[in-house]
Amino acid sequence: MSDSDLLDVFVIGGGINGAGIARDAAGRGLSVMMCEKDDLAQGTSSRSGKLVHGGLRYLEYYEFRLVREALIEREVLLNSACHIIWPMRFVLPHSPQDRPAWLVRLGLFLYDHLGGRKKLPGTRSLNLDRSPEGTPLLDEYHRGFEYSDCWVDDARMVTLNALGAKEKGATILTRTACVMAKRSKDRWEIFLRDEHSGEMRQVFAKVLINAAGPWVLDIVKQVTHTRSARNVRLVKGSHIIVPKFWEGQQAYLVQNHDKRVIFINPYEGDMALIGTTDIPYEGRAEDVKADESEIQYLMDAVNRYFKVKLRRDDVITHFSGVRPLFDDGKGNPSAVTRDYVFDLDTQGGAPILHVFGGKITTFRKLAEHAMQRLKEALPNMGPDWTRESVLPGGEIENADFEAFSEKLKTDYPWLPPSLRKHYARLYGARTGNLLAEATTLADLGRHFGGDFYEAEARYLVKNEWAQRPEDILKRRTKHGLHLSEDEIKAFEQWFEQTLVTQPPVILQANAS
Repeated sequence: MSDSDLLDVFVIGGGINGAGIARDAAGRGLSVMMCEKDDLAQGTSSRSGKLVHGGLRYLEYYEFRLVREALIEREVLLNSACHIIWPMRFVLPHSPQDRPAWLVRLGLFLYDHLGGRKKLPGTRSLNLDRSPEGTPLLDEYHRGFEYSDCWVDDARMVTLNALGAKEKGATILTRTACVMAKRSKDRWEIFLRDEHSGEMRQVFAKVLINAAGPWVLDIVKQVTHTRSARNVRLVKGSHIIVPKFWEGQQAYLVQNHDKRVIFINPYEGDMALIGTTDIPYEGRAEDVKADESEIQYLMDAVNRYFKVKLRRDDVITHFSGVRPLFDDGKGNPSAVTRDYVFDLDTQGGAPILHVFGGKITTFRKLAEHAMQRLKEALPNMGPDWTRESVLPGGEIENADFEAFSEKLKTDYPWLPPSLRKHYARLYGARTGNLLAEATTLADLGRHFGGDFYEAEARYLVKNEWAQRPEDILKRRTKHGLHLSEDEIKAFEQWFEQTLVTQPPVILQANAS
């Protein structure tokens, strides 16, 4: 094998941390390959609360450094991808039975000032008896607070990082498992299995990065046969989706009887996303699902504060994810740190970096720190670069999404408003790539229902590693929430007959 065939970096894991690291490394001029055993963001990274936030409740556990870093990153990410990240105001009704008002106000004061807030408006107090934000709440709640955080399409955040990595020269392999990796002097010998065909492939890399999330210890023990002094706590977080039951675009943050906070956020226009739980989890991460007690717990939290009373029949769907938290020895799952920790193992030759913990808000900083830790092993890497960069589709002047939306209206007057908004939110400045030469709605091909047309499905297969119907319906988009069962079945049948016969595309560096 010649040195020209030797990769600088191989990344295991196609969640937010793995994709973020692959993009950062590729942008430093390194040769990079990333593999994911399933689809991009199929695990934890598509099952979050969809927020880019500082973590207001982490202040209670004195996680000041983490909160500060997350608050700074909140605005960095807002500038980098304003099409999939946007500001949201959160209403926190105060209950005298829980945290005292002075403590809440102090926490919000710190939240406003720890991270050098520039774009987002600050906290304000609310008289819930008079303000419209108080209308859906029970009459017993008279006082509240309103503060800022940001919404994010989490699964698209992962895909955009993978696209960014590819455009910087990285090779991205989905549904490709790393089944074994072993040190061979100054390099890693890595064995990959294509989950479609079962075919094996062998590659070599100077550095191996284990960003497998809930499976990080599986990679340590079963794939690389290395050691790590670190451990993870698997914590299950479940969410429910119900019809939206209030007016306005504000979200709500309520405190439950056990002092956990529950987010109640507008979702997909006419729905609400409610979560999350924090439950220790010991099963296989692939098997995680919300149980009935968690669903009831979330409904009870809502019913404690709102006039509308949720019933089990109101739950449209639910999902659950496993958060691989770094085990800092704290017993309460809610108190376990959301910070990230690295374990760099250089014993025996070629380095391997294991990534423990982290949260979607701090993925960019995590990736930057990871590469800094590897500077000695990769002395020719370029400097830090992602802070001032934009993600694919984020090339919007002054990060002004409203102005961009108006321009789309002028450029594509034939697009219905809901479809134009859908494309703008998912593809941003790359919307024209999807629409290509289309000049009428008929040019978009078969209509599957809602805002879903054939042109988008084909684009996602060609450009964003979508290989199965659920990759499109659940992760690249949320069309699955807006289609009937018959419409979903019709799309699945069309996909199998039209697209699945095509060989999967390995998206890698452009020839240029």
